[in-house]
Amino acid sequence: MTTTSRRSLLSRLLRTGALAGVALTMGLACAQTPKPIRLLVGFPPGGGTDAIARTLAEKLKDELGQPVVVENRPGAGGQIAAQALKSAAPDGTTLFLTHDHTISILPQVVKNPGFDPARDFVPVGGFATFVNAFAVSGGTPAKSFTEYVAWVKASGGGKGAVGIPAPASTPEFLVKLLGQKYQIDLVSAPYRGSAPMMADMLGNQIGAGVASVQDFIENHKAGKVRVVGVLGTRRQAAMPDVPTFDEMGLKGFEDLPYYGIYAPAGTPQKFIADFSAALAKVVAMPDVRDHLTAMGLTVGHMTPQQLGAREKAYTEAWTRIIKTSGFVAQ
Repeated sequence: MTTTSRRSLLSRLLRTGALAGVALTMGLACAQTPKPIRLLVGFPPGGGTDAIARTLAEKLKDELGQPVVVENRPGAGGQIAAQALKSAAPDGTTLFLTHDHTISILPQVVKNPGFDPARDFVPVGGFATFVNAFAVSGGTPAKSFTEYVAWVKASGGGKGAVGIPAPASTPEFLVKLLGQKYQIDLVSAPYRGSAPMMADMLGNQIGAGVASVQDFIENHKAGKVRVVGVLGTRRQAAMPDVPTFDEMGLKGFEDLPYYGIYAPAGTPQKFIADFSAALAKVVAMPDVRDHLTAMGLTVGHMTPQQLGAREKAYTEAWTRIIKTSGFVAQ
């Protein structure tokens, strides 16, 4: 072999070795890059639950060192997202951020929801409680709930439409109970989430709505809608001038709804423990706590066990309310 041939062969070997090294390095890098965590949300972008999920996801990715991507699966009050969680692999790559409706209410008002929270899901961690509120649109002259009742009686002949984010939801039962108590015919108008309901309220297409405080808070502060009553026994820090319905004589709603994160049954306990610990750190961050509080939430971390206990207590409370109402599962 000539000197030139030897040099050519050596050059080819070096190039081949370099390429193999690059390929190996890239393969190791890909193997070490963690898969993103999908955080399912059962409501459209722009609503309160979506805003909460995006706030937490941004901080959780830094705390976990892993991408956390919000994936909206709107429809049927969170039912579509819940079904997606049930069918997801229990490998720690799919979670579901939701409030009480999907977990505690839907299985009682829908005959075949396509999931059973007790069997198909496991609690990962909770982070807040909240209250539902009654708000009137800017085109409604009422400045209080008493004035709203008087307005319905005077202008609507005692009948008024009230928007709700989902059918057969806590807001729908509240509309019915409020109508009974104040002797007016309040009719629920269900939407696919709070965002389209709010759009109709801002356009004065509907005179009132019932949803969570966080769904109304920004437009209430801007004077575009007016929250005239909140559920629970305490006035909300984000709107201290708004009275509670407890003050107005509507009792029996002391057990507050909650927000939590769930995983498919069978998800490894280590992942659940690690994620819950990261969630605890995130909700303790002053900027996160202040932001969520300003949205109308009462912020506080719940371990998987604490979230499970709250879910059980809330479900039992609403089982009694739904049964008393005479509602039949559809």
